[in-house]
Amino acid sequence: MIDYESLRIIWWVLIGVLLIGFAVTDGFDLGVGALLTLVGRTDQERRVMINTIGPHWDGNQVWLVTAGGALFAAWPLIYAAAFSGFYVALALTLIALWMRPLGFDYRSKLTNPTWRKSWDWALFAGGLVPTLIFGVAFGNLLLGVPFEYDNMLKPTYSGSFWGLLTPFAILCGLVSVAMILNHGSVWLQLKTDGNLLNRSRSVSVILSVATAVLFSLAGVYLALGVDGYVITSEIDTFATSNPMKKEVIIESGAWLQNYSKYPWMIIAPILGIAGALACAALSKVNRSGFAFVASALSIAGIILTAGFSMFPFLMPSSTVPAVSLTVWDATSSYLTLKIMFGVACVLVPVILAYTTYSFYVMRGRIKEADLNQSHTIY
Repeated sequence: MIDYESLRIIWWVLIGVLLIGFAVTDGFDLGVGALLTLVGRTDQERRVMINTIGPHWDGNQVWLVTAGGALFAAWPLIYAAAFSGFYVALALTLIALWMRPLGFDYRSKLTNPTWRKSWDWALFAGGLVPTLIFGVAFGNLLLGVPFEYDNMLKPTYSGSFWGLLTPFAILCGLVSVAMILNHGSVWLQLKTDGNLLNRSRSVSVILSVATAVLFSLAGVYLALGVDGYVITSEIDTFATSNPMKKEVIIESGAWLQNYSKYPWMIIAPILGIAGALACAALSKVNRSGFAFVASALSIAGIILTAGFSMFPFLMPSSTVPAVSLTVWDATSSYLTLKIMFGVACVLVPVILAYTTYSFYVMRGRIKEADLNQSHTIY
């Protein structure tokens, strides 16, 4: 029998796994979309790029849908507070994501160059905007979000959309953009040939180094310029969720304390930097498969660094720190977490299995000559 405290930790881990799964799988097709006008020089090259992700992009979004559903069910207070504060950003994300299926389906329906270029820019926005917003959102979580609760646990957000665009949050957004575009360029190395392959390799070397540099800068900024949050009262980790029964202070350097308590956590930032640099080196020597693995490890390291730095906080409040949401007071009931855990034990392996199978079936490079071989080609 798993107790309530353990289930809360398990769901913190599971949602982290789902977010990493989304970034690794859907990340490369977001990256390819954002690189469409940079790497693809001709209409045929851009069609090749689109067709490298054509069989996978919709299946990859299952990770995003699953992570969103799990977030709603496991951490309902986080879901409510986030949608109260970030609804403009989330609406922009959804609009940008809509551009992808529309672009994939309609771009090649007409041969008019203006029509196709318009959809190319729509796909560019569909890849870049969500990537940037996700990074900015993580930056704001580390800074603290201006929300509070009344006596009925109704959240009130006192910030604005433009208030989310602080220097640190924008830096986190740039880390996200470099990381995901790099993942897309490594994917293109695996799936294309000729000039497209060579161009993707050159872009990947630059973006990998940019990811390592920007992530390092964000780490220095976090250590020296961002105050963290510390729980100063006793916490009953088995108690019913209530974010108003603790004391929290804001303290300089608090986001680094977990690395002193649990030194093994340092592997996350090391993986984020070393993975990106290894990806650059492997792309340079044309070892695309290993470069993709290195890029995926870098993504996992960067996301884990954010999670490890904040634990047990999930969404700190910058206006009333005491009502910050944590792993111990933002979760659903014990019964809900237990039932969801059983469902996850069945469905997550299923998602992993069919994702792996689809990548195996669709293996191989896409060439310009292949574009006229099937009516299903975009």
